[in-house]
Amino acid sequence: MALLDFLGKKKEEAPEIVPVLPKDIYAKGALSLLDTIAPAALKIGPRELQLGEKFARTFYTVSYPRFLTDGWFAPVINLDSVLDISIFIHPVETAAALRSFQKKVAEVQSQIAEREARGLVRDPMLDTAYQDLEQLRDNLQQAQEKLFDVGLYLSLYGDSQDEIDKLEGEIRGILDAKLVYTKPALFQQEQGFRSTLPLGTDELLVNSKLNSSPLSSIFPFVSFDLTSDRGILYGINRHNSSLILFDRFSLENYNSVVFAKSGSGKSYATKLEILRSLMFGTDVIVIDPEREYDQLAEATGGRSFHISLSSEHHINPFDLPPVKEDENPKDILRSNIINLVGLFRIMLGGLSPEEDAIIDRAITETYALKDITGDADFTGAESPLLTDFEQVLSGMEGSVSLVERLSKYTHGTWAGFMNQPTNIDLKRQFAVFSVRDMEDELKPVAMYIITHYIWNAVRYELKKRLLVIDEAWWMMKSEDTASFLYSLAKRGRKYYLGVCTITQDVEDFLKSPYGRPILTNSSLQLLLKQSPTTIDVLQETFNLTDEEKYLLLEAGVGEGLFFAGLKHVAIKVVASYTEDQIITSDPSQLLAIKQEKGRFAAAQDGAPAAPARQ
Repeated sequence: MALLDFLGKKKEEAPEIVPVLPKDIYAKGALSLLDTIAPAALKIGPRELQLGEKFARTFYTVSYPRFLTDGWFAPVINLDSVLDISIFIHPVETAAALRSFQKKVAEVQSQIAEREARGLVRDPMLDTAYQDLEQLRDNLQQAQEKLFDVGLYLSLYGDSQDEIDKLEGEIRGILDAKLVYTKPALFQQEQGFRSTLPLGTDELLVNSKLNSSPLSSIFPFVSFDLTSDRGILYGINRHNSSLILFDRFSLENYNSVVFAKSGSGKSYATKLEILRSLMFGTDVIVIDPEREYDQLAEATGGRSFHISLSSEHHINPFDLPPVKEDENPKDILRSNIINLVGLFRIMLGGLSPEEDAIIDRAITETYALKDITGDADFTGAESPLLTDFEQVLSGMEGSVSLVERLSKYTHGTWAGFMNQPTNIDLKRQFAVFSVRDMEDELKPVAMYIITHYIWNAVRYELKKRLLVIDEAWWMMKSEDTASFLYSLAKRGRKYYLGVCTITQDVEDFLKSPYGRPILTNSSLQLLLKQSPTTIDVLQETFNLTDEEKYLLLEAGVGEGLFFAGLKHVAIKVVASYTEDQIITSDPSQLLAIKQEKGRFAAAQDGAPAAPARQ
């Protein structure tokens, strides 16, 4: 017999065992959907049902304490066990409730008067009941509250009776601690099971009267979640399928870090956040080491800058931001000189204290050649180039070694990358700086120059911005680039800037003296699938439980843990079909999209389309 046939029967009609015989199916000549989903047999006992090889047991609540706090039911909802919960809410007519309360108040008053007449000590329980009844009557009369008959039923499932007994003891222990008492549906397991199925029928009819306030505390979607009233969708809570909606700009700082092994979906999750942030008016800037964000920039009307030795895009590291009204030109110039000393320390493979002083003096004199000093506003002044700096440096005592090491950036193999005036801008809402074609040895230099240029733009104009640094371990290789990244994370909040740091080399990132401070200054953290070699470091850093540790080891693509402030949940990153087509980095998908575009273009031109490959 099909399961739905069983569900439609009354208690007196239900047999003890209802087998689904193969000969019955054969006689019908077809296998229906109901036959497929129905269990092999149903056995109805006084305390549980047996559904094939599974056991099910239903119980219900019978009483509640005087006060119910918000979220009291959350520990049950969040149990890592299979259970069904049904809440039936039957409104009670206010007029009938008031008449009933009037009789009850009269009974309580008479009991209080009788005790007073007999000279007995007052009963606090009667006084409390009287006050509660009167308060509820007032609230009902003023339409501030309504009354309901509420039935709360739970069905547990397990592979054995012992497993169900254990789970029932755990749940009843949680509820008993909150003074919420339950009873098993003895000899009513069939009705209880049907009452917890998504059929909307209350066959147990074991109800307690609750007014609106305590009823709201049973709201079933109060759970471990990170749902706010504004923000973007980061993913789905794997524990209870609630939505993780969050606004990074509502936290104490706007920074985030993403730790994951290669191929676990870290760039996919980040591109999804970028796409949704753009829709809410956030400006986004990406430093892209693998040219993964070009398609996203093209789809959203952004701009891609390909930084390499032969690129047409240049950034002059000597550029200075315009001086705002509340800023001192001397402070702006000093800050830029300090950053340039750090840049030359990376470019030249380290500096001795003497060389550091020479570089500092040479930068100051190079700016002075262009009449840029801290004594006057230099907004709009022509910035010097690297060749100007080289000329000044070559005329200084003790600079021979420095000039030789610098020559490869001005006349040698690496010339042209930074020895040109800046010819890019950040006027688009979305900008991508790709350094894929830059030599590995120069990537830290390029990322330092780009982040410095972005920082000058951020300081000049206050906007809601998100800076994404993919494969940030490139910047953690050098102390100067790591220090500059840390200063961005620390100071960005003042300029409405959120810094998103992404890396797959977690151990190298955290070994840097600036790795943990960057992590500390990031209110959001996303941990996706991890390798066994780094999981112990992460467990210690984030105080993960063993269950969370194994979750990260066994997670699928786009699955992991999402931290926001003091809360964290298990997350699954999900995208719509359109979003997936825009942000995917799967080579097979990209190839299919490219072939589809080719066939569409060929069809538009009237040429024969290329055959699709399997």
